Amino acid sequence: MSGTEPQPLAGRDVALVHPAWHSCGTYRVVLGQIAAYRALGARVAPIAVSDLPGFAPERAWRWRSFVEATPELSQGERWFGGAPFRAFVAPRFLSEALWPYLHGDQAIIRAGIAERSRVSAALAARRFDLVHCNHFFLMPVAKRLAAARAPILLDTHDLQARQFALMNERAFLLSPRVSYEQMLARELDLMRGADVLLHLNAQEYDDFRALLPEKTHALHYPGAPDAPLGPGGPDIVLVASDNSANVESVIWFLREVFGRAGAPPIKIVGNVDAGVKARDPAIYRAARSCFIGRVEDPAAVYAAARLVLLPTISGHGLSIKTVEAMASGLPMIATRHAFRGMRMNAADFPNVVIADDAETFARALRDAADDPRIASEAERAASATRRTYDENFSLSAYARRLASLVPALLREAAMRD
Repeated sequence: MSGTEPQPLAGRDVALVHPAWHSCGTYRVVLGQIAAYRALGARVAPIAVSDLPGFAPERAWRWRSFVEATPELSQGERWFGGAPFRAFVAPRFLSEALWPYLHGDQAIIRAGIAERSRVSAALAARRFDLVHCNHFFLMPVAKRLAAARAPILLDTHDLQARQFALMNERAFLLSPRVSYEQMLARELDLMRGADVLLHLNAQEYDDFRALLPEKTHALHYPGAPDAPLGPGGPDIVLVASDNSANVESVIWFLREVFGRAGAPPIKIVGNVDAGVKARDPAIYRAARSCFIGRVEDPAAVYAAARLVLLPTISGHGLSIKTVEAMASGLPMIATRHAFRGMRMNAADFPNVVIADDAETFARALRDAADDPRIASEAERAASATRRTYDENFSLSAYARRLASLVPALLREAAMRD
């Protein structure tokens, strides 16, 4: 939204609760949320909640590395929440949260930590008009800040029980292992405390509407930060953070595609290098020269590139790295799975080659590596993926959706008061 457009949330105070994560898709979504609310005139209080022991808000030294890794959050007020060490050794926590976690209950441990997390007295005393919560397990913090007055928007970020089940596949757990159904039940129970459920992709929107038909749902694609449209450069890039789905996808690419494509010079950007090194040291060593690691400015990666690779074979929910690649307007080689959760057909994008098997992907990469042409800024701006980003995933599109949803919610809350 431009500075000349109306600001329907002017003077409103919004608490934005999010996990204390960085270098991942959730963090990029949170940055988009903050920018959108500020564009609408709201005063935004981002609250990072840690899931690690001892990250109480007053222990500034514990937060130092997180603050250094998230300079964008320091451009306005920022707050912290977390549980002190003693909370993790309390008998009730050990029996009700830690013991189930040893059996794989990822849902209850996260919610249990959030329930015991503290915020500063100054933050607790604030009266918020709206609380925007990211992830169901932070609902205990969101409900405290709402104080039974402010409406709560909950961004679900996919059906988390699926993610937890995926994480448990490789974990050493005590028997009996917790079931997917048990974790899903805990997830749904906490979600019922929100006034409106926002879903970042079409699949979770459909799933949660069926699971919680009594709640209000909205398909609310995330607002991903813009990406430069040039000047371009020689780089072929693969961008990924260190989560299990990304690690699996990068390993598949290096094992099945890279050699078949003639091992062209590519740059694998992001902290996925650590996950690949831990999961498959031999593959990591063989492709060591490709890994760039985490970079301070992801946008610069797209600015200097001519092609994006999205060899996604695993994962649930909308892929933020796919959205960021779309924003760049660059040509892409991708699997269909990279575009999961979008109500659109990626095969219709002229600047995208869909390659779902290793041989097709390798052939497309060989052809692209042999073609040194760099798309101009005008071509990138006019590309189908960039237009789709502008219409659905840009910060202005996200702000417009909030502007159509939040004022009515605030009026309803005022009438209840």
